[in-house]
Amino acid sequence: MWFFKKMCTSNAPLDGKTVVITGANSGIGKETARDFYGRGARVILACRNMKKADQAVKDIKNNPPSRIKENEYQSIAGQLAIYSLDLSSLESVRKCAKNLLAKEAAIHILVNNAGVSMYPYEKTEDGIEMTLQTNHLGHFLLTLLLLPKMQSSSPGCRIVNVSSITHIWGDIHFDDINLEKSYSPSKGYMQSKLANILFTKELARRLKNANIGGINVYSLHPGLIPTEITRHANSTIFFGAGFIYNFLTWLFCQNIEEGAQTTIYCSVDEKTASETGLYYSNCTVANPQEKANNDQYAKNLWDVSCKLLHLEPEEDFTTFLQTVSCQIM
Repeated sequence: MWFFKKMCTSNAPLDGKTVVITGANSGIGKETARDFYGRGARVILACRNMKKADQAVKDIKNNPPSRIKENEYQSIAGQLAIYSLDLSSLESVRKCAKNLLAKEAAIHILVNNAGVSMYPYEKTEDGIEMTLQTNHLGHFLLTLLLLPKMQSSSPGCRIVNVSSITHIWGDIHFDDINLEKSYSPSKGYMQSKLANILFTKELARRLKNANIGGINVYSLHPGLIPTEITRHANSTIFFGAGFIYNFLTWLFCQNIEEGAQTTIYCSVDEKTASETGLYYSNCTVANPQEKANNDQYAKNLWDVSCKLLHLEPEEDFTTFLQTVSCQIM
């Protein structure tokens, strides 16, 4: 539908910028990588499936976004690189961060895009519910580990957390964070998407209080689009559920390139350079649900996330980041 399809109109170049995108081998992540590559950025695809990542690189190189003419694409394009990242393994997150810190001179934009949806109940090797770790906790740790590099790369750095409109039905179950007592695939997903917004809000607050400037933080709803994120719906809801969702979104909502526009907007648009800690939808600031605006909720989630990572949630943010960095030394 036309009213869902607002596009990012910024032509801001990304020459000399390095961007990290999690889950960039398909869907919104791949389209975001394609756009940034076409703006001249060094784009790092942080992915679990290396074969799909290789295929994504080939596709991105050969097929420009619709806003760029094919005969101009290669002359203005940047670079593409692949790093291994499995968010369901904290060891993998730490290893990926260590490699990025060692090999990349700078990181200017981090897009926490990867996610799972409608996943059957499972705990990771770290003992954490799979959806929570993949969608929130893995990104929480990755962001903290990369923050020192982003500090040295600032100003003009941005952290973009891809959430979902489904957060409006979500809650953070502080007394049962792993949902061991009452799990459902939708409940787990909605909790993780609310967590993305609360993490954005609390990280922006802590950066401000620590007088760490030049790094802005955003969360967003990308839109309803057909992607691989619903691949588990056939087993957790009913057979054919994923197909029905993707068909309806293809028919009535956005294609994947359109679905990437709010992510791109938060990452490059000149107007958003003066904004931080906010939630966006359809390339504009939006209002999340009431709990997403609750300062105490955001702080409580931060504390619980730290506890899951065996970290003490110190209020002195500079000291805290130094402690986190020790995990990969």
